[in-house]
Amino acid sequence: MTASEGMETSRLGPPRDRTIVLVGLMGVGKSSIGKRLAAALNLPFRDADTEIEAAAGRSIADIFAERGEAEFREGERRVITRLLDDPPHVLATGGGAFATEETRALILERATAVWLKAKLEVLARRVARKNTRPLLIGRDPMEVLKAQAEARYPHYGQAHLSVDTGDAPHAATVDAILKALTRHAEARRAQGEC
Repeated sequence: MTASEGMETSRLGPPRDRTIVLVGLMGVGKSSIGKRLAAALNLPFRDADTEIEAAAGRSIADIFAERGEAEFREGERRVITRLLDDPPHVLATGGGAFATEETRALILERATAVWLKAKLEVLARRVARKNTRPLLIGRDPMEVLKAQAEARYPHYGQAHLSVDTGDAPHAATVDAILKALTRHAEARRAQGEC
């Protein structure tokens, strides 16, 4: 990359040469924020859970019930691998995807991972509105989220970037992600990685 190309990319904002993968706990807004981020970057949006359901021909809840979490995670890894072969896009992943070692390594190598964070109280309030999440069926959302945070935060912490979404409007979160992506790209260019 020439110096003028690097300056041009900086003026245009974050680069669009790698898929941006959103990771984080359920309810943090990976899909809804991801759609807005994709529009802001003029990139396609993909949702790993939707792609998994299409590939399996059944819902995530049915896959969990019929096949168990281990088989679901293996299918999830295969789908994410396929999606990362596609041209750059914004990809929302399920909450457990990045906690799976092989999937996490793949994302870290081939994409830019962004951990979306929010307080557990905010997430519990959001996820309590839907009864479609297999890991919440018949369980207290706050207890599930606390257990997931304890197990998954060390993995999420390996993401290239983290952005606190708080209870802010999606537009504010998208703006924060764009700024973080731009800083990350500038740091990579300074280190000669671009």
